[in-house]
Amino acid sequence: MTLRITAANAFEGSVRTLQRRQQELTEIQEQLTSGKRVRRASDDPAAAARAERAMAAASRAEADQRALETSRSAMQLTESALGDAGELLQQIRERLMAAGNGTYSDTERATIADTIRSLRNDLLAVANRSDGAGRYLFGGQGADRPPLVDGIGGVSYVGAPGELYTASGEATPLTVDGRAAWLQAPDPANPGATLSVFDVLDRVATELGTPGQDTTVIAQNVRQGLGDVDALMHNLSRWRSRTGESLRRADDIEERLAQGKLDAQRERSSSEDLDMVAAISEFQNRQSGYDAALKSYSIVQRMSLFEYLR
Repeated sequence: MTLRITAANAFEGSVRTLQRRQQELTEIQEQLTSGKRVRRASDDPAAAARAERAMAAASRAEADQRALETSRSAMQLTESALGDAGELLQQIRERLMAAGNGTYSDTERATIADTIRSLRNDLLAVANRSDGAGRYLFGGQGADRPPLVDGIGGVSYVGAPGELYTASGEATPLTVDGRAAWLQAPDPANPGATLSVFDVLDRVATELGTPGQDTTVIAQNVRQGLGDVDALMHNLSRWRSRTGESLRRADDIEERLAQGKLDAQRERSSSEDLDMVAAISEFQNRQSGYDAALKSYSIVQRMSLFEYLR
């Protein structure tokens, strides 16, 4: 059997080769322009799937970082608020100690009582601070209004007890349980009992403002008041330490999230990014192949009978 290759066959074969070479050259040019080896899932389905998973992991890490930053901001504000509360209680303690001076008159002690009431109101304002975004620092699991309300029977808690956390992979706190922090300090003098910051200060101010008490009663009231204030300060200090621990934990979580995001970005890059050195070399090879195909095509064109007769 004799295989006959006509000029038409040779011409068509050269055209197909030229088109294929041109397509290959165009593909590598597009890769060089985009910097991506995988631009469509059809380019490399396995690599595209890995890149998609890596992109999803990076997106989750970014979302968790935003939630963490919200928690960090809230805990910084809470830590500052508890620090301010500690300073106010220290001022109250100093004035309470001064009221124990036996040489003070009823009028002087009444003045101290008024000062303590004013500082008590400042403490209530601290307890009702918000984060600037409509959430109360001591609102527990949620409160649509200031969580501590001053009424006839004293200050009551209207928030939801507990703590609110971010909805992320590693939950971090957004609020503090205001009832436990402000109204349920452990009473060292009565195991199992609790002390309210505001009830203690109301009682102390009332006792100091009562005229006609003898020095023994005054000393006893001051001694009990100092013990209660110390217990309140210790409780708030304990909550401040908890917020500090939350901030330290947030730093650790941030490092893990940043590393996870970086790992995801590297995985995505290794899956779909182009090796520029190898791609340039491949482009040069394909360009040489395309040039050769062009030369081959020009030779085939001159092989026709009409060209020969001319």
